[in-house]
Amino acid sequence: MTVVPTLPGIHLAFDLLGWLAGAGLGAALYRWRLRPLVERTARAVGPGYVLALVTGAVTGAWLSGSLNTLLSTSPSLSHSVLGALAGAVVGVEVYKLARGVRGSTGGVFTGSLALGIAIGRLGCLFQGLSDRTYGTPTRLPWGIDLGDHIVRHPVQVYEALAMLGFVAVYVAALARRAPWALRRSFYVLCIWYGAQRFAWEFLKPYPTLAGPFNLFHLICLGLIVYGGVMYGRDVRQERRGGAPFQEGGAVSVPRPDHEPV
Repeated sequence: MTVVPTLPGIHLAFDLLGWLAGAGLGAALYRWRLRPLVERTARAVGPGYVLALVTGAVTGAWLSGSLNTLLSTSPSLSHSVLGALAGAVVGVEVYKLARGVRGSTGGVFTGSLALGIAIGRLGCLFQGLSDRTYGTPTRLPWGIDLGDHIVRHPVQVYEALAMLGFVAVYVAALARRAPWALRRSFYVLCIWYGAQRFAWEFLKPYPTLAGPFNLFHLICLGLIVYGGVMYGRDVRQERRGGAPFQEGGAVSVPRPDHEPV
């Protein structure tokens, strides 16, 4: 058992660190491999794209987090990074549908988002019990004590390690110029994040909605289905020779011959 030192309010510092680290990684990946992808994305989307993304993320974060806590014995307003991701997906996909844009536009955020989530989860850990993201009791030797003398699953660490592992695999795939990393990485991120988070939700004391599943289980399933469907659709489009982005049936955007997509 490990006793974890906690400090109320420390989560904000980790959130800021996560944003800075994610931005730094994003800038490095842009200079290294993602410049063509970022430029194609910028040409495909309009000025309303960011507004749709932010609106969806904020709405999804607070709606899902608050609904989950309002179902508990001590209801309160809250927010969730899972809900933010799902809300951003909905907001962006509605925006793309309205503008006639097809293809993934989230690949420019993949590395930054994954790293930011990993660091943010450590903030949840050191925030302690007040963060309400702690795990259920366990007898495993790596259990943690957050100050209430109950040994719990370190679910925050599980998720942080899972997302750091994703970052490592993603960067290695970019080094090989793997098509999925250059073209469909956001869909893979949705599948991976949804799958690993689905597993950890069984180790949290959240109220259930359907059998053993809580609200976040259902959101995770939605992300997995979304990522899988969109990944398969993009693979079929790639095999037909489709461009990464198409808007209103426009001609394919030219790209350097040496840059696989």
